[in-house]
Amino acid sequence: MSDTRDPSSRFPRRGVQPIADILGGVMDPILRRKAGMTTGLISAWSEIAGTRLQDATRPERLVWPAQRSDTDPFEPATLIVACEAAAALRLQHQTSELIGRVNAFFGFAAVDRIKIVQKSVTPDKVDRRPALRNLVAGEPERIEAMVSRIEDPKLRNALREFAEASLRRSKRDAE
Repeated sequence: MSDTRDPSSRFPRRGVQPIADILGGVMDPILRRKAGMTTGLISAWSEIAGTRLQDATRPERLVWPAQRSDTDPFEPATLIVACEAAAALRLQHQTSELIGRVNAFFGFAAVDRIKIVQKSVTPDKVDRRPALRNLVAGEPERIEAMVSRIEDPKLRNALREFAEASLRRSKRDAE
């Protein structure tokens, strides 16, 4: 018997795939188990929350109630939203609109209330500047000797500061 199916359907599609698709497939089961939601909600949060709340809020998790009755097995979840203290009042006033947007995102009435948790949403900024060392004996004199022949005082001062900063950033000690 001959195989009349399309030959390309027998093998999975090979080639380049967006990393977001691959990570979404990996992260979705983890997020669903730990937080009850998907990466789609997190990635679409800026559109759902709007420009005034997108940087000050973040969806934390969906808490689904335990199944209480056999007649109506589905009950909507509670969306827990982390919020900066300064934006909590704005979020509180926009909860009904936000619930509507989240439900529109899911395509059904998945959420019926929002619980606001005040905490820092913005990540702490990491200081990536290199550690500066102190100048050792002889280095200030060496810098002064290098710039002493410069006549313009502004240029001499700028070059002195540049040389000092360069030596402070270097990891090796002076010779």
